Amino acid sequence: MSKLPRSALKPPSGNPLGTNTAFKFGSSLVIPLLNLWVKKDWRGQENLPKSGPVLVVCNHVSYLDALVWAHYLFRNGRAPRFLGKESVFRAPIIGRIITAAGQVPVHRESDGAFDALESGIELLNVGHCLAIYPEGTLTRDENLWPMVAKTGAARIAASTNVPVIPFAQWGDHNLIPRYSKKFIFWKRHKVTIVAGKPLDMSKWSGQADNPDAMREATAHIMGEITKLLEGIRGESAPAVTFDPHKSGLPRIGNPKKAK
Repeated sequence: MSKLPRSALKPPSGNPLGTNTAFKFGSSLVIPLLNLWVKKDWRGQENLPKSGPVLVVCNHVSYLDALVWAHYLFRNGRAPRFLGKESVFRAPIIGRIITAAGQVPVHRESDGAFDALESGIELLNVGHCLAIYPEGTLTRDENLWPMVAKTGAARIAASTNVPVIPFAQWGDHNLIPRYSKKFIFWKRHKVTIVAGKPLDMSKWSGQADNPDAMREATAHIMGEITKLLEGIRGESAPAVTFDPHKSGLPRIGNPKKAK
């Protein structure tokens, strides 16, 4: 069964769509700071539906990613619901705010991860914007290209048939480097976020329980995200996508701490 309270599963309302008291409070604190800290380069806003259920997916390079992406979505009419690692929800103050804002904790690499997928489907069923980083953690690729992802986003897409909008973001790793918790406050950097056109996921509709189909669908999603990122960076991604399953690195957490 879903772990979300019934109050979180109400159809979205307000402006931006899906906002609530906690979301307004958090955004009133964070957005002014981001405006001072980040040079925004936002593109593709016309591809984000202004209403109705939508699944948005993006690459993951910095701990700052969720804040800058949420800023983009919020200012373009959608207050998103993220699937995020559950440890953040246990943090003092921040955890209470994001819980009240309707965000969904994910117990990664455990059976509890299935509860998060179910909660995500329920949020889409009532019309929310659901935001997911398919890789499930910061990319392990040494040059920050997207890596082989988990199948959760594809499974949700196959179960719901909602629009799937690919995003790519780049630049906030210059403000908080990957796996670092040190903020670089003394210098502004441009952060580019691009929304692509909706993906055609019809080939995999209803195949959420087919592992091979979901791996194929996931590769399709990540391939489109990578194309967007290539456009931002002006260079080509590696011919072979980094696969964390074959790397010997831990699936989650900071791999440097595991050495």
